[in-house]
Parts: sequence; C-alpha cells; structure tokens
Amino acid sequence: MGAIYDKVHIGDNDIDDLEMQVVRYKPEGLDILCRNTKFSRKELQIMYRGFKQECPTGIVNEETFKDIYAQFFPQGDSSQYAHYVFSTFDHDNNGSISFEEFVMGLSVLSRGTLQERLQWAFNLYDINGDGIITKDEMVDIVSAIYEMMGRYSEHICDENTPREHVDQVFQKMDLNMDGVISLEEFMDTCKRDENITKGMSIFDTVL
Repeated sequence: MGAIYDKVHIGDNDIDDLEMQVVRYKPEGLDILCRNTKFSRKELQIMYRGFKQECPTGIVNEETFKDIYAQFFPQGDSSQYAHYVFSTFDHDNNGSISFEEFVMGLSVLSRGTLQERLQWAFNLYDINGDGIITKDEMVDIVSAIYEMMGRYSEHICDENTPREHVDQVFQKMDLNMDGVISLEEFMDTCKRDENITKGMSIFDTVL
C-alpha cells in the first residue's frame, strides 16, 4: 500500500483544503484524523490525494486491494494474504475500506507502538475475531504468506512447511498449553522473545 503514498509528490501550494473538495466520498474532518492517528494534517492531505488517485470513489473494495498487493508480490500469489489484511483494515466489516480505515491501520503499522503493532498482528491472525488464535488460523495466515512470497519464501522460512512453522510458534506461545493462543500469551511471548518478534515481522503487512 506504500505505492499510494509514494506515487504522490505534491508541492505545498498544490494542496487544496481537503474539506473543500467536492468528491463522491467525503472523509471525516482532518482534525479528527490528526487526533486519532500519528500523521500530520499535511501528511493526511497528501495521502488522501494518493488514495483518491488509486481509488476515485474514495473507498477500496477487496478486489482493488488484492490488485494493489499483486503489484508488490509478482513472484507469488498474494490474493489470500491480501484478503486477510483487508479484513483487518475493514473495521466495520462492510466489504470496503474507507480513507479513515486505511489511515488508522497505516498509522498503527508505520508509527504505532510495539503494543499497538502486536495488537494489529493478533487481530490479523485471529481470523474469526473470537479473541484467540487457533493453530488452523495461524496455518491459514502462514500458508498465505508462503504463497505470497513464492520462490522467495524458502529464504525467509527455513524451508519449513507452514504447519511445522506454526507448531514451533505454538510451542513458545501457548504458555498454558490449552491449544490456543490468547492475546495475553501473544503479547507476553513476543515482548520476551526477540526471535519471535523478528519472526513475526516477516508476516507484517508490506507498506
């Protein structure tokens, strides 16, 4: 999704007041987004220009989101991983990502605290949103990452299968050995084990 930001290079005098633009979709006031994210007003204006350039309607549906991801990972199939990331961005589960949802997610991923980023990662792995991560859920995510990385996955994942990789993670994370990973277990283990934190970073969204 970094392309949305990178493709836009606008001079100071070329930035209109976002709230004065007549568009089909009007985002919330910039002041509210400034308070709720770690971006400045100017950064938000520039990002909105880029967002509108990529998504003229002001919202992103899942197919467009997948197309954007595919540009970054031509060596593999990123569609399934993009689906999971899309679901994590789509807070209201209405099948589209608004500018607000996009910016809120981007703020966490690019400038969030470790706690905020781990919470986002937990939400990504917790596919059904029930507050725990099962082995099957983690296998689904890791398998999607292997598919996305394609021929490069062997260099990142030590040639383990997704199931083997997940088994290793669960041995460290499932502290009470109940077969699932709670948010507390996830947070505690990641903060204590630098290797896991580095391993988890492989699976972060590529911005």
